[in-house]
Amino acid sequence: MVQYNGILLCEKPYGVTSHKVIHELRQITDQKKIGHTGTLDPRATGLLVLCLGRATKISQFLGNLDKSYDAVIRLGRRSSTYDTEGLDMDVEPNPVPDLTEAEIIELLGQFKGKITQIVPPYSAVKVDGRRLYDLARKGKEVELPEKEVEIKDIKLVRMELPDLHISVDCSKGTYIRTLADDIGNKIGCGAHLASLVRTRVGQYSLKDAMTLGQAKHYRDAGVLNKYIKPIESVLPFPWLKVHEEFSPFILTGRTPRMKDITEVGGRFEIDELISLKDHNNKIVAVGRAEVNSNLFREGADHNLLRYVRVLN
Repeated sequence: MVQYNGILLCEKPYGVTSHKVIHELRQITDQKKIGHTGTLDPRATGLLVLCLGRATKISQFLGNLDKSYDAVIRLGRRSSTYDTEGLDMDVEPNPVPDLTEAEIIELLGQFKGKITQIVPPYSAVKVDGRRLYDLARKGKEVELPEKEVEIKDIKLVRMELPDLHISVDCSKGTYIRTLADDIGNKIGCGAHLASLVRTRVGQYSLKDAMTLGQAKHYRDAGVLNKYIKPIESVLPFPWLKVHEEFSPFILTGRTPRMKDITEVGGRFEIDELISLKDHNNKIVAVGRAEVNSNLFREGADHNLLRYVRVLN
């Protein structure tokens, strides 16, 4: 049986959960060890970065990547869920002001930078140990938590009132639904998120992703492994390489010292994340540096790192 280890870029279709996509991929690959670096709402489409096999142990290091989205914000109606699911179509829409593109561009610019968002009432965030969407469905009112996020860039792609087509580059954890609601409040007519496509996660692009149908086709053709990115190409950290005699000790948690290292890649400071490679250039652990790379190159014999994750 083929064992898949690495990162697979998958295109999530509309109307299914991210966990359903993972379930389907488990059936296709015939392996259970598949995880994610961030989910999408069922009504959103686009890029899922999935971790297979040994790569499930590095998902924690990929979850903080910036993301990009293409979104359609529909003016005139607010929604209890901030998207189309919570619309009350029995309520007449509010009149939409006759705005110019210049006015919309100026307004969108007000959201650029670090902003505070209120978490949507229908979300998986927990308050007092309970998911907000469970509390909302039971009609329980709670104080919604706030979080700081960063909008790196926000652009008006085109305007077809009542729809605004925008692109957003943002930090992890940004709620585009909340952004849509906030924009509607700022204009004064209300708004909701009509559609959402995730186009980028870190360095990974939707155009390089495959559908579940393609994954099945590649598996049947025996070439799926060619489309899975190895761990060594994914982790962006500086690295240390150990000699062959020390390699087996990494899995037991023994910390390498200067004499055990044969090669250094990149520069690093104390407490920064670094990868540890065995003699075959296979990443087998991630740790935090106990010395900086300058001190390391001077030859001082210190403990070099403390393990964060061993990829056995």
